[in-house]
Amino acid sequence: MTISVLQLEEARRALEAPLFADVAGDAQVSFEFFPPKTEKMEETLWEAVKTLEPLGPRFVSVTYGAGGSTRERTHATVARIQRETSLAAAAHLTCVEATREEIDQVAEEYWTAGVRHIVALRGDPPTLGARFVPHPGGYENAAALVAGLRKLHPFEISVAAYPECHPDSFDSVADIDNLKRKLDAGANRAITQFFFSPEAYFRFRDRVAAAGITAEIVPGILPVSNVAQTRKFAAMCGAEIPDWMGRLFEGLDDHPAARQLVAATVAAEMCRRLYAGNVRGFHFYTLNRAELSFAICHLLGIRPKADAEAAAA
Repeated sequence: MTISVLQLEEARRALEAPLFADVAGDAQVSFEFFPPKTEKMEETLWEAVKTLEPLGPRFVSVTYGAGGSTRERTHATVARIQRETSLAAAAHLTCVEATREEIDQVAEEYWTAGVRHIVALRGDPPTLGARFVPHPGGYENAAALVAGLRKLHPFEISVAAYPECHPDSFDSVADIDNLKRKLDAGANRAITQFFFSPEAYFRFRDRVAAAGITAEIVPGILPVSNVAQTRKFAAMCGAEIPDWMGRLFEGLDDHPAARQLVAATVAAEMCRRLYAGNVRGFHFYTLNRAELSFAICHLLGIRPKADAEAAAA
């Protein structure tokens, strides 16, 4: 069996240097939460927010779904983060089941609440498996939403990107063309859907650069502790789960602590490889739990700001 020079070099580095020894703590991170549905879920969310706040993320985002109650929960969560913490809150906003006037009004309410960052998305239909159909009086897609937001206020705007291609896109070329339209409409950066192979991100980054896109493409990281749940997420967004990942979690259903350790190890190793590929920004899909994201940030050299300042004093 032939072993490549690259493999030998990787093996040599793994033997000679402790894992994460070359990670300088110079990465920027952000975190995503979803609005809680119950009082218990609200407690869990705020525990996560308070745990991750000292890491000094550049922003935290809150997801948003179609329907009045979800919108109200999102707004309440975003407004509270903005009001009661030191964090910069970013609000998700979608085109689903709303007129332009209704969406613009939501954006105006965010601006009034002090929110200056919007994650602008087309959004998924409320019915699972249905195709997206624009509201007759609404924004037809995320690019149109970005352009509309730009007319309202000087929001910072993030949009979505899909390393493994959005399920509704004809092909990867059309998918990148769509990304370019969103950025050309005025978005500041793109945050990717989650993926589980660093190569998927690197290949996507190369294709994006070849298309003339220079905006930051932040990798979205989903630490996996529930494989069955992750398979459902992946099926909805076109992400591939490697066979080896499923095998790693076999037999751990009744061992939550071991599952957490495996999940942190897998995600942290992927982040290390992304970091080695010159990635300096990471966006964590927390699922309203802090432990995994906090552990991975720690391995990346990111420390609570008060601790870091005390150590430097």
